[in-house]
Amino acid sequence: MRVVVAQETADGERRVAVVPETVATLTAAGCSVAVQAGAGLSAHVTDDELAARGADIVFERSQLLRSADVVLAVQPLPVGDVAQLAAGATTLSFLQPWVHGDTVRALAARSVTSFSLDLVPRLSRAQPMDALSSQALIAGYRAVLLAAATAPRMFPLFMTAAGTVAPVKLLVLGAGVAGLQAIATARRLGAVVSAYDVRAASADEVRSLGATFLDLGLDSQEGAGGYARVQSEDFLARQRDVIGEHVARSDIVVTTAAVPGRPAPRLVSADMVHAMRAGSVIVDLAAEGGGNCELTRAGESIDVGGVTIVGPRNAASAYPVHASALYARNVANLLLLLIRDGRLDPDWDDEVVADCCVTRSGEVMQP
Repeated sequence: MRVVVAQETADGERRVAVVPETVATLTAAGCSVAVQAGAGLSAHVTDDELAARGADIVFERSQLLRSADVVLAVQPLPVGDVAQLAAGATTLSFLQPWVHGDTVRALAARSVTSFSLDLVPRLSRAQPMDALSSQALIAGYRAVLLAAATAPRMFPLFMTAAGTVAPVKLLVLGAGVAGLQAIATARRLGAVVSAYDVRAASADEVRSLGATFLDLGLDSQEGAGGYARVQSEDFLARQRDVIGEHVARSDIVVTTAAVPGRPAPRLVSADMVHAMRAGSVIVDLAAEGGGNCELTRAGESIDVGGVTIVGPRNAASAYPVHASALYARNVANLLLLLIRDGRLDPDWDDEVVADCCVTRSGEVMQP
């Protein structure tokens, strides 16, 4: 079975879906691995390192794709690349089918079986394949460093002969993997941190990291698999009413709230932004999903009355070495689940396999 990895073509994407360690893992499982020349360079993975662990290095992209039984990728393949695949080929990537409808339809039309790592269910045995979590960890770390680099204030407390410098007050909205990593990073930098999440179960995790959990007196909104469920507009309005004063008192707000397959919940209104003091910073990790802040612009940093709002795209890609290493392990683990006796033979009765399959036998499997 030939597993191939082509160079990522999306703007700003620096990750790669295979590293030397996972080349060795897949070859040991009976796969042959081929990688497009230079595919790993932006993640500081050289062709020589991949070749040393058993990968073939191929210079012609179309030749590589035409030879593939399985394609591993970070971002969805462009529609033009899908046309190069043989009928019956398989792809594994962050497909995000609710965003990339054209690619999904092209995959189905080509009778390509596709799996999306952002649909892997949150089960204990699926944790080694949970790329959403591995990349969210990096994004949460990135968000706080962006805030620190943008803010006109230092994070920690300083007591000096010239007087005391108070620590920044940092609020994290959304205490999933990204939010918890943001809390941990901000605490290491010396910030006084508070956090809120619609899932009451997050409170203990927030407190374990030394932060204060905000109890807004609202009902828990935990859904299936540990994710937050989609909130009603009535709930979001009540949430905004009580959270506004906490936003106004914060020097930095990091928002990480997301519901897979849905627009990001709106947590910070324009009025809240205008109530913040000049020099405050908002880093909105949900920018690509429409933003948790009403004024966020994805991929931009804007000034609103002295408040800087940063809407990073693809935050995990800022640290491509570790992001690639983690993602490559996730995608290799998912592929190994699909292999039996050295060939691709998915168990369609396995809920992990079924839940993350997007196209199969010419049909779109997800509603």
